[in-house]
Amino acid sequence: MEFDVVVVGAGAVGASLARALRGLSVALVSGSRPSGARPASSDEFDPRVYALSPGSVAFLRSIKAWDLIEPSRLTPVRAMRVFGDAPDATLAMDAYRAGVPELAWIVEDRALQAALWSALSTQDRLETIAPAACVSIDFSATAAQVRLADGRMLDTALVVGADGADSFVRSAAGIGVRQRAYGQSAVVANFACEREHANVASQWFQGGPVLALLPLPGRRVSMVWSVPDAQAERLLALAPDLLAREVSAACGEALGELTLVSTVHAFALKRLEAHNLVRERVALAGDAAHVVHPLAGQGLNLGLQDASALAALIANREPVRGVGDFTVLRRYERERREAILAMRSMVHGLYCLFDAKAAAVGRARNLGLNLTDRLPVLKNALLRHALR
Repeated sequence: MEFDVVVVGAGAVGASLARALRGLSVALVSGSRPSGARPASSDEFDPRVYALSPGSVAFLRSIKAWDLIEPSRLTPVRAMRVFGDAPDATLAMDAYRAGVPELAWIVEDRALQAALWSALSTQDRLETIAPAACVSIDFSATAAQVRLADGRMLDTALVVGADGADSFVRSAAGIGVRQRAYGQSAVVANFACEREHANVASQWFQGGPVLALLPLPGRRVSMVWSVPDAQAERLLALAPDLLAREVSAACGEALGELTLVSTVHAFALKRLEAHNLVRERVALAGDAAHVVHPLAGQGLNLGLQDASALAALIANREPVRGVGDFTVLRRYERERREAILAMRSMVHGLYCLFDAKAAAVGRARNLGLNLTDRLPVLKNALLRHALR
């Protein structure tokens, strides 16, 4: 079986890249069969949600996937409020002052996946191979060959690893990583709230832990609470009413009484950086290339930017260059390096700053939060970065 591109990994990054490679023959290899299932009713929301930047939304529109998301599953973020670990340390941003309709859109993982798979179902020259597992990849200067567990062989000009932090493609290509466990887990769940969230996303830095409440349709919010692993285990073991009360207390009862309306999950957090984004006949995208702390909510946005950049560079390559030409792949690596480094440095820097226990550091970080709130130049720079 021969293809121009084999994309390994069918999450949001891999699926969006496969969709963006229209005009090429593409194999999308997934470890599980995509169901495309939506929540059973409007009262059921996936506890895993994403805050998509306007730039990510524009990319999804360009590949005809955004408009396939059910409007009832989308929530615009009109404002953001960030609270330091001192009572008077705050940073506020809103769409009106930024001159944009919204700062971000909140979408469930399940709804986004359903839209992407609906778009892919109409795509010519695309073959979805699922469930399937890669057992080996042979790379050469002219081609790559992917062997699947069932014995099938996929010959291609380019293999893209969009298969997550434990990427098989990355390992097969001999690309090393730098990684570090944060010793934290992100506890995620959805709550009904007594008060209206007014389309405001709120975040509380708590001297290490970080609590975020993201608006969902109606009086619902999605919680992402990054806490030490031991605390995550304790939160997972709490009865629903006790967990709701603890979350409400942690955010100063900003939304009144909370009621748990979903299952509760936890994800171990780590920092990961691939030594290279490309090698001969291979490119990495999404978590296979980089993993950042979720405190800025930018992980998927970075991955979608990877997919957008790689697809555009392949589409605009010179006629004499093939899909997997190393010159094209190096352009991708150079284009993405700065944005990835900037986001990784900012997120890790914030984590270290708010995790520090020294009193002097605490005073400095909260002063900095207030100073940023009062200086339009600094605040606008942050907004420009977040809107990409």
